[in-house]
Amino acid sequence: MHQRAIATSIALLLLAPLAACGSDRDGAASAPTAGGSGGDSTIEVEAAFYPLQWIAEQVGGSGVTVSSLTPPGAEPHDLELTPKQVAGIGEADVVVKLSGFQPAVDDATGDRKNVFDVADVVDLDLTTTEHEHEGSEDHADEEEGHDDEKVADPHFWLDPTLLAEVAPALADRFGKLDPDHAAAYQQRADDTVALLDGIDDDFAKGLDSCQSTDLVTSHQAFGYLARRYGLTQVGINGLSAEQEPSPGRLAEVTDFVEDHGVRTIYFETLIPSDIARTIADETGADTAVLDPIEGLTDESAGDDYPSVMAANLEALRAGQSCS
Repeated sequence: MHQRAIATSIALLLLAPLAACGSDRDGAASAPTAGGSGGDSTIEVEAAFYPLQWIAEQVGGSGVTVSSLTPPGAEPHDLELTPKQVAGIGEADVVVKLSGFQPAVDDATGDRKNVFDVADVVDLDLTTTEHEHEGSEDHADEEEGHDDEKVADPHFWLDPTLLAEVAPALADRFGKLDPDHAAAYQQRADDTVALLDGIDDDFAKGLDSCQSTDLVTSHQAFGYLARRYGLTQVGINGLSAEQEPSPGRLAEVTDFVEDHGVRTIYFETLIPSDIARTIADETGADTAVLDPIEGLTDESAGDDYPSVMAANLEALRAGQSCS
């Protein structure tokens, strides 16, 4: 493993006790009082999907109880909430979500006062192209000459410096619900920012000298990562990972791979890899997993955000021929 990735793993081990057990530092020597509850209990948090769950757990420590609305292995874009989950959203002290990413969560939260929307904290300034998708012949005729749509890219957490921006704001929210331990939440936020800065440093140094900067992925989830580390993303699909790309798009990507000498095409754990493998077979490229970390499964290369990011870095260093 790259030396900086090892350093991140060591930093993670040093932080693990903060998340696992109570101490005077994290304010867990006595259980905090959740906002408006009037009794001793942890702050109840509903996180929309995994990266938001992870950062809520990091910042909150034993002062919070975090549940994820998206089950492990589920595609978060297509989440459908159960009546029990909708009721839980209303009962939670804080609902951490990303507006525009999961329509079901947006519908269920509405204008509730308990919502913490990370879109209010992070500047989602990156747009990507939503390409035409394969459909009926009539539809294809109608779409001929139509410009591909530009849509906002929500996958900000793949740039660890952007995910770090959430930590202090979330600590402030927890501190308002639990003023006695506000300083502890801010300390945990500082520790989380330091951890994410270390991951950023690992990526910056690990991808500093790569023979190829063309990043061909199964869908365009890696725009923020690519921009941060000097790569150019080419997605077979747009932001929607489950829609079939048109034959024209497949031909376009195949030509790009051949013309630019791309050696690796990346696919993901939560969606089928057939299309990426087909293009790789036609062009002689290899395939590798690059995880957008929308959720964890038994197939994930790690058991939390930092470890999966470390695996992503190693996959990129190999696939992009980085020295």
